[in-house]
Amino acid sequence: MILWTLVVVFTQLSVLAFGGGNAILPEMQHQVVTVHQWMTAEQFSSLFAMAQAAPGPNMMIVPLVGWHVAGPAGLLVTSLAKFGPSSIITIYALKFWQRFKAHPLRARFEKALKPITVGLVLVSAWLIADASAQNALLVLIVILTAILGMFKKVHPLWVMALGAGLGICLL
Repeated sequence: MILWTLVVVFTQLSVLAFGGGNAILPEMQHQVVTVHQWMTAEQFSSLFAMAQAAPGPNMMIVPLVGWHVAGPAGLLVTSLAKFGPSSIITIYALKFWQRFKAHPLRARFEKALKPITVGLVLVSAWLIADASAQNALLVLIVILTAILGMFKKVHPLWVMALGAGLGICLL
């Protein structure tokens, strides 16, 4: 039963993943934490941090959630449910999209989608930060690393190392 629920949840997330994987993080967190109560917000945030630290695609959180919920079978089911449908849709959408590469509405459509995607990514960042920053020091670390990442063009690995180092030294 739980494997089927994982298939349903992650297939829906796959189809909703317009604008990239991070755009679905708020809904993934809502489903995993609030609706199905498979883990706490803090556990979800920890899995997200672990997934971001690992090399590979930024949606490595999907197999980690599957593993947490149902072991190796959950890992396999969530991975196939999340990455399969969106990959198939992308293949067909790209073929369709290429037909209209010179059409003036295409550029306007793409321009209109950019702020939507940015908004979805910002909501994702807010949810992860909210679940991670449980005290004033952690809030300060979130703010410092966000500023470094956004305005100082510091490589993300250095930002992660700084945040982890501050957390280790000060907590």
